[in-house]
Amino acid sequence: MTLKFKTSLTNWLSRFPLELICWVTGLTLLAVAEPQGHSKVQHFTFCPLANLGLDWCPGCGLGRSITQLFHGNLEESFHQHWLGLPALLIICFRIVKLGRNEWKKKKNLNSKEKYYV
Repeated sequence: MTLKFKTSLTNWLSRFPLELICWVTGLTLLAVAEPQGHSKVQHFTFCPLANLGLDWCPGCGLGRSITQLFHGNLEESFHQHWLGLPALLIICFRIVKLGRNEWKKKKNLNSKEKYYV
């Protein structure tokens, strides 16, 4: 690879809204997931506390809580994890903020192109 190719690839990747795409993809996957209760779930987890065999973890159930919210089960969502609703609101706020920033960047680039073309 030449230096010019590496530089252009780096520039392209830096313009790619990776965080925005990750948040939207994550919420989309949680929205289409089948809501399940805690006792029904037997799956692999990245949670270090669960992998150590501990029954309680401050973050376990957060994803299930958000899935329950998307399916309209508010009571079950609070049963899964009480921070599900605030987490969903914070993530949605972050998505809106990142989307606005991307839109402003695109708008500024388009207005600058008019002067240079």
